[in-house]
Amino acid sequence: MLFVDIAVEDSLSDAVLRATIRQTRDDFVVRHSYAKGGFGYLRRTIRGFNNAAKAAPYVMLADLDQMECPPRLIAEWLQCPKHPNLLFRVAVREVESWVLAHREAFAEWLGVAVSKIPPNPDALSDPKQFLVNLARRSRLRALRAAIVPRPGSTAIVGPDYNGVLIEFVEQSWSAHAAAANSASLQRAIAALAQFHRQD
Repeated sequence: MLFVDIAVEDSLSDAVLRATIRQTRDDFVVRHSYAKGGFGYLRRTIRGFNNAAKAAPYVMLADLDQMECPPRLIAEWLQCPKHPNLLFRVAVREVESWVLAHREAFAEWLGVAVSKIPPNPDALSDPKQFLVNLARRSRLRALRAAIVPRPGSTAIVGPDYNGVLIEFVEQSWSAHAAAANSASLQRAIAALAQFHRQD
């Protein structure tokens, strides 16, 4: 068994990365998860994670957001040679695109037609907003209430957005099915599958 630590932006990214690791590497055991405040925390601490990877492997997942491309983001954040034991993966453009990419399962869970979900969620400019708008069409009242912001609220997501999406990921989401519709997830799975610890 290989113990690894993970670093993510939030609880949804944590659930998605854990599921991806679990479904790709049965020899990986996630030991610690670092998720303390979005991309800013990851950007500030990436050099520390890179140094720590000398002793134990780290898997880091960040959203691309509006950055041009994953290599540009990695280069700007790290600004030093990446240790081979640091797997730094980038969701294009947000982890929600990976969630949406298992189109059939997500459509069934949300109660919408699968045709409402684009075949390439990585191409969405704002996957989170797309998901919220999609939930407005759900025939399931409880999911609409959880995902969609309440009337008059300044929030961009509903009160239990992460909670219900994490439940979907843990119960119904397949990383490998989703990878058929997400190139960035496909690359992440390939990197995990090919990883060998270097001492």
